[in-house]
Amino acid sequence: MSTPVLERTAETSVPLLDVLAERWSPRAFDPTSPIDEAKLTAALEAARWAPSASNTQPWRFIVARRGTDLHATIDGALVGFNREWAGNAQVLVAAFAEETDADGNPRPWAQYDLGQAVAHLSVQAHADGLFTHQMGGVDREALRALPGVDERFTPVSVIALGELGDASALSEKLQERETAPRLRRPLDETIIASA
Repeated sequence: MSTPVLERTAETSVPLLDVLAERWSPRAFDPTSPIDEAKLTAALEAARWAPSASNTQPWRFIVARRGTDLHATIDGALVGFNREWAGNAQVLVAAFAEETDADGNPRPWAQYDLGQAVAHLSVQAHADGLFTHQMGGVDREALRALPGVDERFTPVSVIALGELGDASALSEKLQERETAPRLRRPLDETIIASA
């Protein structure tokens, strides 16, 4: 299915790389097309090569393709209006931070590093023509019950990943969000101090 891409390029104060300015988080995912496995692997590989403190790589992912029981389970762990649209994504990725090492020592930077890995994943996916939408609205206890998750792994978010779908298939409320102007706080309000 070929869905026209909405013009969503950010109006930035200075020029950015196209892949950054054009990246956005849709809610309309194509509910029928399969995932391109090579593009999915590239996105996960980009996450693998993200920087981390002392190269600890304190991130873990559970990757669930649409049509599998695992996808349905992760979709069932979503809360709020995420339940209305995220199940259409070709892939749901549950993201975990490894907040302690194998010896029980804390890794206070783990969620920060996970965020970097997810950012790399989302930029690579966008560069390859896929879209991502990160969600914090999730039942974390349900994610803790997923296979392979041990006590070191803190569930943080779920990422919907796949090809863009038709926004007109969304509810009216979600269509409004899908097409609303992209806004960010001005840069001078983001920087607390600069010398």
